[in-house]
Parts: sequence; structure tokens; C-alpha cells
Amino acid sequence: MGFDDGTQEPSDDGTRPERGPELRAALEAILIVVDEPVAAITLAQVLEHPTHEIETALRALAAEYSDAGRGFDLREVAGGWRFYTRADCAPLVERFVRDGQQARLTQAALETLAVVAYRQPVSRARVAAVRGVNSDGVMRTLVARGLVEEAGSDPESQAVLYRTSSYFLERLGLKSIDELPELAPFLPDDVENLEETTK
Repeated sequence: MGFDDGTQEPSDDGTRPERGPELRAALEAILIVVDEPVAAITLAQVLEHPTHEIETALRALAAEYSDAGRGFDLREVAGGWRFYTRADCAPLVERFVRDGQQARLTQAALETLAVVAYRQPVSRARVAAVRGVNSDGVMRTLVARGLVEEAGSDPESQAVLYRTSSYFLERLGLKSIDELPELAPFLPDDVENLEETTK
């Protein structure tokens, strides 16, 4: 099925069927109600259009919003598409939604999340070894907030392993973990020696 050109065939009773929305309008209608990124193939199935047409339309919409300087962007993150507040408008939205309340992660949570992100899949014991402090409570918080999830168990120790979630990728605006910045420039020169002392 291609783009609607307005030349629909009459139905059996001789009347023309009601025209549906144009593809771009249909995409906007769906994307405005989703609360997590939606894959192009899913949109293609729902809208009965080839996936390549959906992807072309999504990229055209994203470029249009960006060029027009709208208060929102259409971004491809975590394997799907979703609307996001434009970066320079985010503080205003945050102020409106939270009414001045800051719900930021603690330093301990940020440290733990970084260890999971760069060492995944990783056990709680390994996180604690890297941080030098018990991280069980912080891990529970990160799991509860949907940033970290279970990823099976270690075959040797049977310890539960953890990894970052698709929500983590979404919050950071990444398509995959491969897009995380390199850590090397931020580490001390003797990091390998430091790690050996914690084992």
C-alpha cells in the first residue's frame, strides 16, 4: 500500500469509502500518545505501509520539526521513534512538571549506574568491588526506576547479573550502548593497578 492519492475505488453500494489521514498525520497521531519509542516496523504494520516509506516519513518529520525550531523533536532512540522535548526547552518543562522539585539521582546512584553501563552484564558484588562500598540499596533504586534490569545469572557463581535497560538508552538519547562515550580520557593513568587492588 502506498501513499493515499485520493483515488479510492467505490464500495459495493457505489459510495466512496471515507479517506483516512495522510501518512505523516497518522504517524504524528500515533507517536503523540506513546510513552516509549516505537519501532518503524511496528508503525509499518499498524499503518499498512512498507517499512522504508515509514522510515522516510519519520526522517522527513524529524527534519521538519528541527528546521522549524519546534519545542519538540522526533528522535530515533533505543530501537524506535518518539517525541521528546527540545533540549533548550527541557528546563521549562521540568519546572512545570516538577514544580521546582528536583528528582535527581544521588552521587552513589550515578556511580553505580556508570559501573553497570560500562561493565554490563555485572553482578552486585562486582559493582561493590569497583565502587569499594556495598551497592545493594542503590541497585534496588536503579531497578525500581527502570534504568537497570536483570540479565540472567553468572554460570559460575549463580549471582544475578544486571544491565542497563532500554529506558536508560532512551533517557540518554542513545541508540545502543555502543554510543556511550569512551572512558579512557577520564581515567587515571594507573587505573589497572587500582583495579587489581580491589580484586
